[in-house]
Amino acid sequence: QVQFVESGGGVVQPGGSLRLSCAASGIIFSDYAMGWYRQAPGKQRELVARITAGGSTTNYADSVKGRFTISRDNAKNTVYLQMNSLKVEDTAVYYCNRPLTPSMTPARGFYAWGQGTLVTVSS
Repeated sequence: QVQFVESGGGVVQPGGSLRLSCAASGIIFSDYAMGWYRQAPGKQRELVARITAGGSTTNYADSVKGRFTISRDNAKNTVYLQMNSLKVEDTAVYYCNRPLTPSMTPARGFYAWGQGTLVTVSS
């Protein structure tokens, strides 16, 4: 059974930073691209960052480009999202998953979603 456990969310002021982690189990993690998704209240889920299986290529949504960095440690079956210069509009529940398609849209995951981790950016 594939499982994703996201952690690292919290409340942060605008301009602050957070580092999210996602531990994966039940899959051969190093074989697959991984992505970080987010869903804000009343909005559709979006794929904000994507990394290839080996970690050599990353892609970002325009809304986070230059502020967020995705990385992975295949030895630990973990993918990370470093978020800097956070904005109020980054407030959302963040999830990780294996992207269903090679592109950034649609923002669909291959497996069932984990519980996510809530990021709240507020002054």
